[in-house]
Amino acid sequence: MKIAVASGKGGTGKTTVSTNLAYVASRNGRSVGYFDCDVEEPNGHIFLKPKITDSKPVGNLIPEVDANLCTNCGKCGEICQYSAIVCVGKKVLVYPELCHACGGCALVCPSGAITEKTRIMGKVETGHSGPIKFVHGLLNVGEVMSPPLIKAVKQVDCDADMIIVDVPPGTSCPVIESVRDSDFIVLVTEPTPFGLNDLKLAVDMIRALKIPFGVIVNRCDVGDQNTHVYCDINDIEIMAEIPDDREIAEAYSRGEMACDAIPKYEALFTELLEDIQGRAT
Repeated sequence: MKIAVASGKGGTGKTTVSTNLAYVASRNGRSVGYFDCDVEEPNGHIFLKPKITDSKPVGNLIPEVDANLCTNCGKCGEICQYSAIVCVGKKVLVYPELCHACGGCALVCPSGAITEKTRIMGKVETGHSGPIKFVHGLLNVGEVMSPPLIKAVKQVDCDADMIIVDVPPGTSCPVIESVRDSDFIVLVTEPTPFGLNDLKLAVDMIRALKIPFGVIVNRCDVGDQNTHVYCDINDIEIMAEIPDDREIAEAYSRGEMACDAIPKYEALFTELLEDIQGRAT
């Protein structure tokens, strides 16, 4: 079973939910894999505190042009939809950070002037946090193309009964790559105008993907009721509500698991996990 924990915006408590779900699942005897796909700013390791045992670089293929073979026909620039390669006069310019590694430019080059080379964009680290298999990606500073690294994170072998994926915030390409092939998506939101706006965008995305989902309202007692009204009108189940508890904030600031530092929350996350399993099967 693959459970993705996502949010329309950052700062809603997505990592709090995903790490605590992984923790209670392992406490209840399940074999669990935690995959942090928020590769631009992974922070699940702060709470799970894994022992990293392996690190592998990840790269994508970018074009390299042999000026001696190039005829400046311009076909490479015509096929590239992202302007990662352009023909300017008698020069071919390559912008690696824009390249999606489709290989189209090399295929259409009539003179064979374009080959592909690997450009390192980040790394995947694996290890264990107690019985939990831990995987996360670290995107190099300045890189803008995170989906290839997210794909590499998800391709790590894991024979666990349950995989929990910590998804990047938003609704763009990195999110689509992260939630793809999930059995269930947990959307974490907060009862604020910004939270509701981005929740609506996330719901539209998930419904387009046709993946079952439910909503968790974090800091449920400090905002308005518009999030609840929206969910009621659109037949969206609010699976759990987490209060604006100072104890949670203090545990978070210390890098501690909420359900470990505050025992009463273990029951909340255990019930949530059982609810998710019932909906996803």
